[in-house]
Amino acid sequence: MDKSYKKNNLISIITPVYNSEKYIGETIKSVLAQSYKNWEMIIADDCSKDNTANVINEFNDPRIKYFKLEENSGAAVARNKALEKAKGKYIAFLDADDMWKPNKLEKQLDFMINDKVGFAFTSYEILRENGNKVINVPSSLNYSQFMKNTIIGTLTVMVNTEIVGDVRLVNVKKDHDSMTWAKLLREGHVAYGLNESLAYYRKVEGSISNDKFKAAKNHWNNCRNIEKLSIPKCLYYFFYYGINALKKHYF
Repeated sequence: MDKSYKKNNLISIITPVYNSEKYIGETIKSVLAQSYKNWEMIIADDCSKDNTANVINEFNDPRIKYFKLEENSGAAVARNKALEKAKGKYIAFLDADDMWKPNKLEKQLDFMINDKVGFAFTSYEILRENGNKVINVPSSLNYSQFMKNTIIGTLTVMVNTEIVGDVRLVNVKKDHDSMTWAKLLREGHVAYGLNESLAYYRKVEGSISNDKFKAAKNHWNNCRNIEKLSIPKCLYYFFYYGINALKKHYF
């Protein structure tokens, strides 16, 4: 491949933060360590009350662009405010407590350009005290497959806006990222998986995603209220969702 693509394809990294002083430094370091250098990291602070801003401002790199929301509005709004400032053809997502492996952006960009992919995700590792667990991903997902197995890790998603158009997060309080991927797939796009672990997902105690009962309840409510699916269809998807969630976290 002609490596001149590195000069032409800016990747905008979208990172919402809220009281993230504990981990945001490691997150930023993982971006600075990327082998692919043509990126901007847009950090939207949802009115943190801790030392988050000071930690971020310690990094003296013009590619890191930090701003603070006027009022606490939730992660979906913070991501969308960051997306409004994004200048890249490619959009990647990274939360304030997660990390990337050094070759994440380069390998994923190569994959997307080679295969003319508009919506891509990769495998990743869940950080655990008793040993990391690798979440492997399928080669592709359509809408129905995704609703049965919400395996797309937001920290691994990259989209080409020239193919999928402008991306905005569905503005719901809980599970807004999964509902956004569902929306893209419902519109006819396909998500293509690169089955190589290129990121680290940190399970934070007390987070919604770490509370499996709440996550399942949110998924059901969003199937009904956001996707407007019938009860039989929701039950069908939910059965497989539960099985795949157990496999993902416990097997």
